[in-house]
Amino acid sequence: MHRKGAQDAKRAKLFTKILREVTVAARAGGSDPETNHRLRNALIQARQANVPKDNLDRVMSKANQDTAHYESIYYEGFGPGQTAVLVHTLTDNRNRSASDVRTLFNKHGGRFADVGFLFSHVGIIVYQTSPDQNQDLMELAIEEGAIDIQESETECIIYSSRETFFTFRDTLESRFGVAYYSNLTWIPHTPHALQECDEASVEKFISALEDLDDVQSVWTSLPFFVPHQDQ
Repeated sequence: MHRKGAQDAKRAKLFTKILREVTVAARAGGSDPETNHRLRNALIQARQANVPKDNLDRVMSKANQDTAHYESIYYEGFGPGQTAVLVHTLTDNRNRSASDVRTLFNKHGGRFADVGFLFSHVGIIVYQTSPDQNQDLMELAIEEGAIDIQESETECIIYSSRETFFTFRDTLESRFGVAYYSNLTWIPHTPHALQECDEASVEKFISALEDLDDVQSVWTSLPFFVPHQDQ
C-alpha cells in the first residue's frame, strides 16, 4: 500500500511538470500544436506519460489565464563520483530554485560548475523493434540525416540534430508509426563510468533533484538509458 502511494505521488509530480511545460509552451507560441513545435513536443511527452486527456484539455483552455511567470533556467555542476549534471527548471521564483538546487548539490557532495560543454543537445527517437526490422528504419534515418544510430535486440535508438528534430521525427513516424520514446535531450560526449560504490549515491542525488517542484528534467554524463514508459 505504501509503495503504491509513493508511485502515485511520483506520477502526480510528473504530471504536474508536464502540464507546466504545456502551459508555458501554449502561452509562448499559441495553442495550435501544428505550428507550435514546443507545445506539440509537450503534448507528446504527456501522451507517453499517460497524462489524462481531461487534465490536458483543462490546462490548454486556461493557459493564457495563468498569471505565473515561469523562467527556463539551467543549473550545471558535478555530483557524486564526479558525474556531470545538467538541471533544467521552469520556475516562478529563480531565487528559490537556485537555492533548492544548490542545497542538494552541496548535501550530496557536489558543486556548481560549468559542465555544459561536456554535452550535446540532440533529438532522440526510440523504436522497439527486432534486428530484422531495423534495416528499413535505419536506411530512412540515414537518408534524413541521422547523426548516430544504436541498435540492440529490442530497440533502435536514433539521434538527430536539435534543429531538425521535429521534422525528422515526423518523417520517421509517417512511415513507421509513433515512436516508443522521443524527445530533445542532452547526451554526454564521453559517457562517464562510475565506481560501483558511487551508483547508489548518484541515483539518490538524481532522485532528490527530480523531486524538486521547479525541476523539469535532469541529465547526467552517465550512459543514456531509455526512460520506462508506463503502458
